[in-house]
Amino acid sequence: MKRLVIITVGKTHSGKTTFAKQLEKELDHSFVVDQDNHATFIHTYYQKLLPTSGTNTLKTSLTKFIVNYAKEYTDLHIIVSNSNLSRKGRAYLLEEIYPKEEFVRILVHFDIPDEILNERVRNSKRSTNILRKLIHLKKY
Repeated sequence: MKRLVIITVGKTHSGKTTFAKQLEKELDHSFVVDQDNHATFIHTYYQKLLPTSGTNTLKTSLTKFIVNYAKEYTDLHIIVSNSNLSRKGRAYLLEEIYPKEEFVRILVHFDIPDEILNERVRNSKRSTNILRKLIHLKKY
């Protein structure tokens, strides 16, 4: 039987991680891949390796390593949180990382109105230490 991969997509504070964590509790034999955790780990222990601009390739590499390990050495279902990616980025995930031959793929899109996201950002108690720039939050 194929494993499930559930990929959440949405803007910051749209509920991707909350959904993923709750789903993990309900879906037996699953785990969450959350790049915020990877970014926090790098920020905490390897701050000198953080890029000052451009893509955080260290975070991406850590995520790929974890996903590849899970694919090769486990039969867990995978819940991908914080996939705020472009269509091209989602296509890469679906075709290269989680191919249909190996996974039943489910994409969950959180399309929350900007007014609600603005309010969530203003009232958030969540740490922003892992963010290099907060400019993207001003878009809301």
